[in-house]
Amino acid sequence: MIRKFQPDDMFSVIKIAHASLPEQYNPTVFNHFYEAFSDGFLVAEQYHKIIGFIAGLKTVDGIAKILMLATSQKYRKQGIGSALLTKFLKEILLQNIKQVELEVRTNNTTATNFYKKHGFNITDTITGFYQNGEDAYIMRKRI
Repeated sequence: MIRKFQPDDMFSVIKIAHASLPEQYNPTVFNHFYEAFSDGFLVAEQYHKIIGFIAGLKTVDGIAKILMLATSQKYRKQGIGSALLTKFLKEILLQNIKQVELEVRTNNTTATNFYKKHGFNITDTITGFYQNGEDAYIMRKRI
């Protein structure tokens, strides 16, 4: 089941992010996502357990930005990421947003291919974008 994030989900989301994403985020950033754009902060839940999440924001120029998408290791390759992304895209379409963008590590071919499969295109590269100096692709999709 995909649903909107609730504050009680915080610990589970932080745990998934910590285990799945190379960057280590201050837990307050998740609270910021929720306060800034709660419609864009969704979780995947199975048997009352959070198994994945997507967090995004609306920018001032009417573009949505996906900030994080992660699924627990045990539940990967089961369509959960796709379900989260699809629900996110439906939510932002309701907000009359017509473009989505994100950054992804240039060496993360799994993520790059995932987003390409969902209609995103690489539009640019940012040198030294990540904390460890790795480069990022900017990927965009019109909806």
